[in-house]
Amino acid sequence: MDISVFMDKEARPDGEMLSKKLAETYADWQTIRDYVFQEYPKAFEEWNYSGPKYGWSFRIKDKKRAIVYLLPRKGFFKVAMIFGVKASEAVFASVVSDGIKKELQAAKVYAEGRGIRIDVTHKANLQDIKTLIDIKLAH
Repeated sequence: MDISVFMDKEARPDGEMLSKKLAETYADWQTIRDYVFQEYPKAFEEWNYSGPKYGWSFRIKDKKRAIVYLLPRKGFFKVAMIFGVKASEAVFASVVSDGIKKELQAAKVYAEGRGIRIDVTHKANLQDIKTLIDIKLAH
């Protein structure tokens, strides 16, 4: 099962806990977090406890919607994003990897759009994630 490494409702994660669990990918988490705030300084962040089946997740939001979710796992994390119709079209027309485009195309469409999750295990996909953040912020 794909669940958070932080399951204790009473122990809201902090930077030290996150650094220990994410290991080498903690710097990548910080890079993504910092990039969102660089591009959209009015954003705000929050940890959210989704219940005993899923544990804690982290999201960065604007006033109305989540810009990006960061989902901590053991030794890595996932980036999750939801794209509406216009944003999805922008992703398909962008320079992001074909794998990301295929995953987004195959995603089930909900009222709020299509969702995608990307494993961040190394720096290789950070530029694609930054491009996705740019698209999300533009739409």
